[in-house]
Amino acid sequence: MSLFLEFHLIQNFAPSNLNRDDTGAPKDAVFGGQRRARVSSQCFKRAVRLAASEHELLPAANRGVRTKKLKQLLIERLSGRDAQEAAAKIEVALAGAGLKLKDDGKTEYLLFLGEGEIAALADLIDQHWDELVVSTEKKSKKDAKSDVTPAIGKKVKALMDGGKAVDVALFGRMLADMPSVNQDAACQVAHAISTHRVEREFDYFTAVDDKGDEDETGAGMIGQVEFNSATFYRYAVLDLHKLQANLQADRELALSAVQAFTLAMARAVPSGKQNSFAAHNPPEFVGVCLRHAAPMNLANAFERPVAARRDDSLSAQSVRELAGYEAKLGAVYGTAEDQWLTLDLSGQWPAARGTAQPTLQALAQSVQALAAQALSVQGS
Repeated sequence: MSLFLEFHLIQNFAPSNLNRDDTGAPKDAVFGGQRRARVSSQCFKRAVRLAASEHELLPAANRGVRTKKLKQLLIERLSGRDAQEAAAKIEVALAGAGLKLKDDGKTEYLLFLGEGEIAALADLIDQHWDELVVSTEKKSKKDAKSDVTPAIGKKVKALMDGGKAVDVALFGRMLADMPSVNQDAACQVAHAISTHRVEREFDYFTAVDDKGDEDETGAGMIGQVEFNSATFYRYAVLDLHKLQANLQADRELALSAVQAFTLAMARAVPSGKQNSFAAHNPPEFVGVCLRHAAPMNLANAFERPVAARRDDSLSAQSVRELAGYEAKLGAVYGTAEDQWLTLDLSGQWPAARGTAQPTLQALAQSVQALAAQALSVQGS
C-alpha cells in the first residue's frame, strides 16, 4: 500500500528576487490565466539541502555533494599520498568506472555523490594503489577504461550505492556514464507559485562615490533590479517506502530523514539577491498530510487568484482557500486514514482537521512519529 507524506506551505515573501531567469528578472509563470511569481523546484531543493547542512539536521556522513571537483575531494582524502601521483591514480580509477576527467581535472558534468561514496572510493584507490597503472598516453574514454582490471572496475561501481546520503535518496540522481548507479527520487517538489496575480517592479538605484570631489555631484553608478513580493504555495511529496529503499532499508535513518526534511522545508529560503532584499520570511502555514491512496497537489486552490484586500492578508486568505479546496478534493480522492499535522500562524486552518502543533520542532517530531507508525502498520 502507498504511503505519501505531503508538505503544503503558505509563505509570504517581502520584496525580493529569490530566483532569477536568464535576464535577471524574478521567475514567473502563467497559471489560471494570470501572471504568477514562481520559484523553481530546483531552487528550493538546493535551499532545502543547504538548510539541512547549515542547521546540521543530519550527520555529515549522511549528506551528499553535488560537484565536478571529485578529483580534488579524493586528493584531499588521500592526503598521506603524493598529491601528483594520487591525482594520476584517481584518473585511472575513475576511468575504470567510465568517468573521464577533462583537462582541468573536473568531471564532464555535475556528480551527485554521498559523502560515504567519496570516502569509500578514496579507500579503494588507496588499497589498490599499485594496481592502478598510470599511462603517459592520452586515451579515449573507452581505452582508458580498459586500463583498469575488471575486478577494480566492478568494485568502483559496487560502492556507488548512494552511500546512505539522505539528499541523494530524496532527490535522486542520474549519471550518464554510469546508468547502473542512477537513483530514482523519493521526493517530488513542485515549483512554488504565488497564490495571486503578480506584477514585476523595478528598483532604480544609484551609488555614490565616497571619495568624489565637490564638483562630482552625480552618482558614481546607476542601475536597476527587478523584484516582486508574493505569497507562495509550496508543495512537496515524499514516498516513504521509496525513501526507505533508497537508504538501503535503514528504517531509523529514513525516519531521521523525515524529521530533517520537515525542518529543512520550513527553514529553506533561497539565497538569490538576499544581500539586497534580506527576505528571510518563514512560512505562515505548514501542513503535512499522510496520504494512503495517491498524492494531491493543491495548487488548483489558487487557479482563481486570491485578491488583495485591506481587511485581510494574502496569507490568511490563501490558507482559507487551501483548506476549502482540500476539503473538497480530499472528500473525493482521499481516504479515511489520511491524517493532517499543522503549524498555522494564520489561524485560518480548521481546528478539527488534523492536529495543530505549537512549534516547528514539535511538528517535525510529530511527522516523524506519524511516519514511524505508518511504516510499522504496513510492516516496513
